[in-house]
Amino acid sequence: MKHLLPVVCLFIVQSVFSQTQTCPLNGSFSMGNLTHWEAYTGNNSGGNSSSSIKQIYDSNTAAPSGTLGNNIIYEYGLASMPAIQVLSSSTTDAFGSFPTVPKINGYQYTNSILLGSTAITRSSGSGVGGGYVRGVRYRINVPAGPPDLPYTMTYAYAMILENGTHNSAQQPLFQATLSVKDSIIQCASPQYYLPTLNNADGRGQGAKLDTALAVSNGFYLSPMASPNPSQNGGGYLHDVWAKGWTEVTFDLSPWRGQQVVLTFETDNCVPGGHFAYSYIALRNVCAGLSISGPDVACIGSTLTYSIPALTGGSYHWTVPGDWSIVSSPDSAIIQVKIGNDVGQVTVNEQNSCANLNAILPVTTSPPTIAGGLTGDAEVCTGTNSSKLTLTGNRGDVLNWLASTDGISYTTINNQTAQYTAQDLTATTTYKALVQNGGSCSIDTSGPAIVQVDPKTVGGKLTPVTMEFCAGQDKDALLTLVNSVGDPVNWQSSTDAITWTDFSPAYKEKQYALTGLSGPIRYRVVVQSGVCPSEISAPANIDFVNVPFPQATYSPADTLICYQGTATLNATIQIGTNYAWSSTDNFTGEGSGTIAGTPYAIQAIVTPPSTTQYVLNIENAGCPNLLKDTFSIRVMPPVIVDAGRDTSVVINQPLQLHATSDDTTTLGGDAFAWAPIIGLNNPTISDPIGLYSAETDSVRYTVTATTGMGCTGSAQVLVRVFKTDPDIFVPNAFTPTGPANTVFRPIAPGIASLDYFMVYNRWGQLMYQTSRLGQGWNGYVNGKPAASGGYVWMVQGKTYNGKTVYHRGTMVLVR
Repeated sequence: MKHLLPVVCLFIVQSVFSQTQTCPLNGSFSMGNLTHWEAYTGNNSGGNSSSSIKQIYDSNTAAPSGTLGNNIIYEYGLASMPAIQVLSSSTTDAFGSFPTVPKINGYQYTNSILLGSTAITRSSGSGVGGGYVRGVRYRINVPAGPPDLPYTMTYAYAMILENGTHNSAQQPLFQATLSVKDSIIQCASPQYYLPTLNNADGRGQGAKLDTALAVSNGFYLSPMASPNPSQNGGGYLHDVWAKGWTEVTFDLSPWRGQQVVLTFETDNCVPGGHFAYSYIALRNVCAGLSISGPDVACIGSTLTYSIPALTGGSYHWTVPGDWSIVSSPDSAIIQVKIGNDVGQVTVNEQNSCANLNAILPVTTSPPTIAGGLTGDAEVCTGTNSSKLTLTGNRGDVLNWLASTDGISYTTINNQTAQYTAQDLTATTTYKALVQNGGSCSIDTSGPAIVQVDPKTVGGKLTPVTMEFCAGQDKDALLTLVNSVGDPVNWQSSTDAITWTDFSPAYKEKQYALTGLSGPIRYRVVVQSGVCPSEISAPANIDFVNVPFPQATYSPADTLICYQGTATLNATIQIGTNYAWSSTDNFTGEGSGTIAGTPYAIQAIVTPPSTTQYVLNIENAGCPNLLKDTFSIRVMPPVIVDAGRDTSVVINQPLQLHATSDDTTTLGGDAFAWAPIIGLNNPTISDPIGLYSAETDSVRYTVTATTGMGCTGSAQVLVRVFKTDPDIFVPNAFTPTGPANTVFRPIAPGIASLDYFMVYNRWGQLMYQTSRLGQGWNGYVNGKPAASGGYVWMVQGKTYNGKTVYHRGTMVLVR
């Protein structure tokens, strides 16, 4: 019967015993083949017993019938599928995502074997086909010596098992067996498989996986589906489980001078339809127990110390005085909070086969201090050099980091406290990675930034040439374009040879010309950061000795209501003619010749939306126009809602309510209702109306006025019935006609409607509503209802709380 054993891990760094006790030759597959190992393959149709072994490969014969120099053996009866392979380089297992040759707790295994495959057999009509069996074994001659001197062997295993949903004794498995004189040493011979609740049906199928136990023993479900289709037609199932690398050790010192046999075996499920494969690697260290963990421990940190696990073992650890074990101490792996004391970490582990001890002397070191970098600099792109220095750190520099975006960093292979950044073309942030010993955390220093300025480009002035009239005081603007860097100053020259700096320095990219009395040239001195300065291409200004037009205008900006008017005023002092750029919605002078100055213009505009009107004034002989812009901003229309038309009865109070979409007026718009018949206050948004018998109906107009005087209006009709509150329903309606297209109740004096329902002559509901003012359009589910008679029922409550109920018939006419 199989026994599910707990998952155990081990870590070995340095031995406290002599290393003179050599391990079995090629016991770790260091030769890259199976030399000195025996191997076998078979089929377990009769169960997992010695009878399942069908073919043996002895250690004294070369390939293909033996293991000497052999590194691959195929499945029994399946020559195309490897069953046992020696792996000398590591890849990643597809199902478990672990390396195929492990590095565990600082120990790098050099080789492993892959024991098993994804190959399966199916049941046949004559019975169970059986699964594949593969195994390797080594006959270890334990060196003679004192039995109290440990002689240990440590192996690591990882496995991929497909859940066969069989009782546990028939599940795919991996097992390690240690025997002496054909007697199995049970404490060193575990079996591993996916546990079930042993509730399979009569065919040996359908057993439920004990998922909690599987997970607690280190198994996890692979994201990959089985490569073999389900026998029940269910496609490719996600039923493959993995267990990553785990180390196990055992002590052979009780059998000094004797031969023991170590066997590893991986079997498919006994019915044969589910696969199993395992990886096995062995250490080439056999001289006793070793503690894995740092011998120089960082003060204040939490570190891991561990030993190779014993199957079913118990553990006792001790640590220096002010250290503390913060995990379970009865484990092969412990977490330790490091104090200031030095001393030693000790451990004892034992089971029924072994009693092992180990000591690791330890010292302490203070935590890492990353420090900061000095040497911030600004350089010009291209040939440059900046020296950076790490200061205030405690610990060694592992390397430097550099980033041009502050997000992604690249590694610089420099382990010193200084670095010279050279020939940079982009601004770069530098940091140093610091660690004070291998057990302290790695920290990042404060940054240093080398700002890299792009090379200066002088650019040019636009327009390149310009004519300037006498007395011109606007619309003569030079602009620096296509430059890289900032203006340092502008310069002017009358002969293009001698250039004069502006004083004080002018550092803008635009310059407005004024007060010129003759031709002149301009250029700009540009500099990008610390890069050498450059000069822009110049602009040539020609002087025209004719006065520039002159005028005054008002207002420059005007805000008007929707459909309102604005007046544009201008007085021309110098000019011979004028014209408007736009005369849409325009009343007044549009263009013309100026007979004499001063010349006054007054134009009235009614733009439907915000508009700019430009007045262009020319003075004959001057090539430049004076352009004055009037900006007219038009407010949006004021939209008023007075509510829906309604009906009341005599002496029924009616609450009216008007709203405006205006959001510009603080406190809201002003409202006015007309006429004022029946209203308690016609100057608010929600007056109350009360009507006598003299009033048949009133159509109100309500006007909303904004804070700036803009208005909007809406109407609402109130019908006054000279009856008690009641509900009136027409006796016919025509959905497709010119009138009466909606069948609705008229409800004067009714405050709320309980229901209004329409039925056909078979009692089927055609329409219903509980909202006043709504009605039936003659359609049901998007299709027109048939012409003919219909029954209706209506019920509502009056404004004074009484219930009104009516029923009747009507005729739908199409």
